[in-house]
Amino acid sequence: MKNMLAAGACLLAFATTAFAEGAAVQTLAFHNVHIRVPDPAKAGEWYVKYLGATAGRAPQIVYFGKILIEFVKTDDPKPSAGSVIDHIGLSYADLDAKMKDLAAAAKVIAPPKDAPGLFKVGFIEDPWGTKIEVVQDAELLGFHHVHLRVPDPAATLKWYEGMFGGERSKLKGRIDGLKYGDVWLLAASSGAETPAPSGDRAIFNIAWLVKNVDDAVSVLKGRGVKTVVEPRSINTVRYAFLEDPNGVRIELIHQMQ
Repeated sequence: MKNMLAAGACLLAFATTAFAEGAAVQTLAFHNVHIRVPDPAKAGEWYVKYLGATAGRAPQIVYFGKILIEFVKTDDPKPSAGSVIDHIGLSYADLDAKMKDLAAAAKVIAPPKDAPGLFKVGFIEDPWGTKIEVVQDAELLGFHHVHLRVPDPAATLKWYEGMFGGERSKLKGRIDGLKYGDVWLLAASSGAETPAPSGDRAIFNIAWLVKNVDDAVSVLKGRGVKTVVEPRSINTVRYAFLEDPNGVRIELIHQMQ
């Protein structure tokens, strides 16, 4: 986690020293997702071997570029499908070749196919129930996106933009989303179904690096955002967990001096 925090520190010059009234919290970078599995070390090894992640400082931590995935232990694994965080997206230069490698190691939900106007896409599920969209987007390789599943996608994206900023744009000019650096936050309709909160599912949370966790949480609490874990410290890291109106667990994190 320190590697990502150090990388984010170079962005501090662009952060404001105070939160303007009604302005979004200043996020420095999209930081991580936590994935719940029975054996975090084994999951980390699998993501390195089969998905091309880079091993981190501990067996349960891997990276895709600067984006961190940390595996946390659970004795009651539940799939991400059906949750408000439906899946994550990873992009590869040769999707057909990657899917051949994955065929014997993961559950293939949908084989690769061309999505007109977008890119080649497929879906897999890792051995512990995490749904992953694998894409061939030459413009953005590695960790590509997080896809939420919510009753009102437009309202959800508006909420995130108002609370955490981001660049409102369209992926390939077609799919509405928010971009945080190189990572897309997308939202699809859940229809009549009410998705489960992310806190007890495979993809536990999404996270942003911020300048100061305590300041950010204070501002967000003032706007009615639910705080799940108040700001606290572990080693040199300060963090807190919040929850959006749909049940998405959100971590805010910063490196203490």
